[in-house]
Amino acid sequence: MIKHADFNTECDFFSAERIEEIIVLKLKENLMFLAADLSSRDMVMDYLDRVSEDGSIKVVVMVSSLEKKGSEEYFDFYRKVLTVKSDRKDVHRLHNVFTQFILRIVDLNKIVVHASKGKVISLFLSLGLACDYRIVTDKTVFQNPFLKLGLIPIGGVAFFLSRRLRRSKALDILLSDQELTAHEAMRLGIVDQVVAADKLEEAALDAARRFAQKPAASLAGVKKLINFALKDFKDYLELENQELIKIIGSLSIDVKP
Repeated sequence: MIKHADFNTECDFFSAERIEEIIVLKLKENLMFLAADLSSRDMVMDYLDRVSEDGSIKVVVMVSSLEKKGSEEYFDFYRKVLTVKSDRKDVHRLHNVFTQFILRIVDLNKIVVHASKGKVISLFLSLGLACDYRIVTDKTVFQNPFLKLGLIPIGGVAFFLSRRLRRSKALDILLSDQELTAHEAMRLGIVDQVVAADKLEEAALDAARRFAQKPAASLAGVKKLINFALKDFKDYLELENQELIKIIGSLSIDVKP
């Protein structure tokens, strides 16, 4: 296995290494708190710009470590930022960082394979849906903690689900208090592969290598054509931000899950 040091990096937001024609990018835990710092956005965006400019890289594998706490991290974040009015700007920073990150993934001229496990909140489901191929472990569940706080899902999840599923099914999933299992998500086409926990990164690399067998120009071109259907995504995210600002402005500061 050949490793290239040029793209190896480590920071608070993520770590990354190059393996053959593949970048393996691992997101850190407590990502909601880290993402409220705009410098975190700049670090990952600058790194993805470098990846985009390197024609020898074909695939990015994105591994999420951020789902371990699931709804707990979500509630911890909103307790902190909503109990003090001056901290509410962190909500807008969070939305800004994830909006830019997800748009960059959609526009990236590389195939992106997403691997995740554990309790996945709707914000991080958006991250997966922005990618081109999704792998989860068999114990993964998807949660909607925003309902308990009277908020809305952010990151584009409603946009992605409404285009992948029937509108009524997307509505049903986003308004459900029940966890969505990995196998049900696969049946619906929300994820592409379900594996055992100890096989997650291996499966992600195997998928990346299958993609990497194809010409780089074909991979980038086909992705661009398929993603033409997402041309209204930026407009959607602007609407999402407007709705979030409206709700946050009227929300009680007594935040309890």
